[in-house]
Amino acid sequence: MAKKWLVVVLGAVLMAGAASVADAGSDSGSGGGDRAAFERILREQQDAWYREDGAAFARHFTENADLVTFNGDHLRTRQGIAEGMQYYFDKYIDHTKLKTLSSDVRFTGPSMAIIVRTACQLVPPSTECRADSLSRNTNVMVKRDGRWWQESFQNTRVVALP
Repeated sequence: MAKKWLVVVLGAVLMAGAASVADAGSDSGSGGGDRAAFERILREQQDAWYREDGAAFARHFTENADLVTFNGDHLRTRQGIAEGMQYYFDKYIDHTKLKTLSSDVRFTGPSMAIIVRTACQLVPPSTECRADSLSRNTNVMVKRDGRWWQESFQNTRVVALP
């Protein structure tokens, strides 16, 4: 009898977990609040990029976040990301804009999401992507105390195989 009761309880726990994961991806009842938060973070980072402001770009990363650049540099911590991005803005990135071409969001639970985006860099006034600036990035988002943060970011340049 105890064994049967344990199976029923474990089954209920597993079903509840599966339901909460399914609900997390649907944004039901939140009016798309999670996805809207992701879009707001993206817009703020795109604006910081255009203004060449490393601290503003890093603002939505967790304190111990990781960022891997398209060339493989690994920036660690929000402060390290702010300093590293400011270095890139000052030395290599000359007043460009970011353009998102696609964005796929997958919720892994109520407090974690994976976002894979395809994007490019624009040199104003152009609104067209340069072939050499196409990249794909993976964002790990975590929700803490009701707020979404970027835990990790990996950027990979899209290059066709020969």
